[in-house]
This record gives sequence, structure tokens and C-alpha cells, in this order.
Amino acid sequence: MIRKMGCCWNLRQKMAEQGMFQTSQLVPLLAERGVQLSREQVFRLVTQAPQRLSMDTLAALCDILSCTPNDLIEVRVVDRPIPKAAGQASAPPPVRRTVIRRPGEP
Repeated sequence: MIRKMGCCWNLRQKMAEQGMFQTSQLVPLLAERGVQLSREQVFRLVTQAPQRLSMDTLAALCDILSCTPNDLIEVRVVDRPIPKAAGQASAPPPVRRTVIRRPGEP
């Protein structure tokens, strides 16, 4: 079976639970914990799931929001499992023939 995994990034939700509604509020709190990020970087961190995240940043966010990494990152299956029989190749896509019609032909 092939399963495609994805992550749900809950930083914005965790901030809201703490009464934090502006991304700029995180900048000084991260800086207090030794994480120097610009306002733009923090905005991207809050509004979209990061592809890479340093352990220092993750630890600082968990400290600021009094949560665990599991609260911030939720791993999910994004596609249904596709059963594959052993030794079975996937079926090739159907062949579709092209029909060329000249002007005036039906």
C-alpha cells in the first residue's frame, strides 16, 4: 500500500488560544528566546506550514505557547491507501486516438 502523508500546521490556532492575533507579536517573544526572525519570516511561519523548521524555533514556539510539538504539527494521511498486489504493475492509461478533421469534412 502506498500512503501519502502531510502535515497540518496549527500555529495560528495555538496563537489564537493564547489571545495572540497579530503575527508581529511573536517577533519579540522569539527574540527573547534567541530566535531572530524578521516580521516577514514570522508572518510566513504563521500563515503557511514550513517545509523546514529549526529545533530552536520549534522549542521557542512551544515555550511561548505552552504547548508541545504535537500540538503544533499534526501528521495526517492526505490520500487514501492504494492497494498494490505483489508483482502487479499499474495498468497503463488508455490509448486515445487523435482524429484530424479538415475544413469542410463532417
